[in-house]
Amino acid sequence: MKKLTGKKLNRRNFLQVSALGGGGLLIGMYVGPEKALAQGRGGGAPPPPPVKPSDYIMIAADGTVTIMAKNPEVGQGVKTMIPMLIAEELDIDWKQVKLQNTDFDDTKYFSQFAGGSLATPQNWIPMRQVGAGGRKLMLMAAAKNWNVAESELTTASGKVYHKASNKSAGYGELAATAATLTPPDPKTLTFKDPKDYKIIGVSTKAWDTPAIVTGKPIFCIDVTVPGMLYAAYQKCGVFGGKVMTSNIEEIKKMPGVRGAWVVDRPEVKGDVLPGDPGLEPGIAIVADTWWQAQSARKKLNVTWDEGRFGVPEHSSTVYAQRAVELSKQAPMNTLRKDGEGKDALSKAAKVVEAAYTYPFISHAPLEPQGATASFKDGKVEIWTDSQIPASGRRLAAQTLGLTEKEVTLHMTRGGGGFGRRLTNDYVAEAAYISKLAGAPVKLLWSREDDMAHDYYRPGGYQFLKAGLDSSGKVMAWHNHFVSYGAPNGERLNFVSAGAMGPTEFPQRFVPNYQLDASVMPLAIRTGSLRAPSSNVFAFVIHSFIDELAHAAGKDPVQFRLDLLGEPKMNAGYNAGRMRGVVEKVAEMSNWAKTKPSKGRALGVAFHFSHAGYFAEVADVSVSSDKKVKIHKVWVAGDIGSQIINPNAAENLAQGAVVDGISAMMGYEITVDKGRVVQQNFPQHPIARMTQMPPEIEVAWVKSDNPPTGLGEPSMPPVLPAVANAIFSASGIRVRSLPIKNAGFSFA
Repeated sequence: MKKLTGKKLNRRNFLQVSALGGGGLLIGMYVGPEKALAQGRGGGAPPPPPVKPSDYIMIAADGTVTIMAKNPEVGQGVKTMIPMLIAEELDIDWKQVKLQNTDFDDTKYFSQFAGGSLATPQNWIPMRQVGAGGRKLMLMAAAKNWNVAESELTTASGKVYHKASNKSAGYGELAATAATLTPPDPKTLTFKDPKDYKIIGVSTKAWDTPAIVTGKPIFCIDVTVPGMLYAAYQKCGVFGGKVMTSNIEEIKKMPGVRGAWVVDRPEVKGDVLPGDPGLEPGIAIVADTWWQAQSARKKLNVTWDEGRFGVPEHSSTVYAQRAVELSKQAPMNTLRKDGEGKDALSKAAKVVEAAYTYPFISHAPLEPQGATASFKDGKVEIWTDSQIPASGRRLAAQTLGLTEKEVTLHMTRGGGGFGRRLTNDYVAEAAYISKLAGAPVKLLWSREDDMAHDYYRPGGYQFLKAGLDSSGKVMAWHNHFVSYGAPNGERLNFVSAGAMGPTEFPQRFVPNYQLDASVMPLAIRTGSLRAPSSNVFAFVIHSFIDELAHAAGKDPVQFRLDLLGEPKMNAGYNAGRMRGVVEKVAEMSNWAKTKPSKGRALGVAFHFSHAGYFAEVADVSVSSDKKVKIHKVWVAGDIGSQIINPNAAENLAQGAVVDGISAMMGYEITVDKGRVVQQNFPQHPIARMTQMPPEIEVAWVKSDNPPTGLGEPSMPPVLPAVANAIFSASGIRVRSLPIKNAGFSFA
């Protein structure tokens, strides 16, 4: 056993215990403000939970152990992973465990949100503290019952043993005594030595898998409550458009319709759309069935006031033209300048120049947005799969003019999120419509709703120049980054997820670097999508690095290793960890011995995001008619010292590759007069199984660092890896996504 290391504990952020009926034990935990991270968009840390028990473990008298799963589950596996941490340190067998979803409750639980690949780093220490504290209580209880020294006791598989007397007792037998004890002093707490792990590091089936594969109703879309009606909500295709005229009196007379209302909200002001504007104007229809509500909706005849966004200036063709114009003008701002900046390009032996573009794309999770709400007696109860339930509760309260204490929010499983459920517009809609209807309502968006009213991954434009010295080394780099937003004095206000920060690679690794930026107004909403910004910046940056490698006449892997330099920390970027995964993926793919042939080649890329270091190689062939076939992808990742659930980790990395390939192939949202053109998957196609690589091999490079998440950082490198392989196989450089715009298609 090792003494607890990491953040200091105190009695305010440690364990509390209380008794359960029948002689059982409830173990909870307090979390100080330093651990209660912000749960809203851009908000500060909320106050810590009040000093009262918060439930994480229940040990019944019969030995049954129930562990609370506190985080939203949208397919990333945290419902299983976080309880694994508790169970390991509690020293029980996984087969003894039952999992139970919690509701959203910030008086009990901390950091109840899903995003940023933060579940692992945020919970790695606190949840093990809960388990280790529970084990300590069992030892204390046995020592008291048997009148022996605690140091003479050991635990295993949910039992305490005293070898000298050959006594043993299950945790359930000790629960009643443990409930009477004072929580242990944090200084006495120990964690297991990793060599003794029985749960952490062992592939464990996701808890909900049996329910999912047998079609059990566990998703948000499955919620039913007594007296529930179904709602549809028609909004203008142009953001913020208001109803001018409608035929809702006719709609009210249709079969099954219980009501229809015009909903008007204040006009959105400013060129930069707010991150989560909540309830938009529209028409709400409530009926006995969803089919009846949708059928009535299709009969709507509405004229809209489209405001200032429904004009030709807000179209994709105009955005592209404006971006080129801005690239030729002085930038609106310089975000970073190292050394001589772009002026050093004049001293380069060779200058490489390229323009890259990428589109808006939709999140398009399998389960469209929706929520069930029941407004009654000045309070509202909500069932939702929000990734940030704290924001959902707050937005519902604001929409209804309630306090947050008057909103109860139940967390259901979500059928995918990818960042779309970080915003809670659908929660506000369901709550508001329930109040209008005077009854519980289930709001279900159609796929068309979901695609036309998303918070899209921002598109953008990057105009790059880099200089190589006489030895082929990168000595200068200039990027004029053109995105969306509005000038704000000497600063730029970028749309949500539309900024490029001053730390993106190769910043810090090129002596003369300059990042300039310009912005233009936008008519649609934007937001975070899996690996925000990195999901497309990696394509641009690491495709351009590949251009530089070829211009320098260098091997692409060695060129990247040379650019990374010595294996050391570089202003927060661990070049040694990145070198490790690059070398590992080169070894996995047999890079050194695989030479490109006509029509088939390997491509490589790496990227750091969300505390994860990943490198990937793609084996790609390109036919004479530009049909692209991906034969295999290799993934090497460094996410710290432990892979908590190996099977789930491999699954997440493989899914990220599939997601990235889909984003390359056909994902594209275009705008015409403020309206999104694409309405469903045929216009925004996800890759088919036959278009996926038959094999995606994943390997881990373990480093002496705390474990971090991987669902997001494993995605970005696949885009440039495939694009670079396409170039090596065909001689055609992909600088614009999706690749269909360059005439390519996946075989």
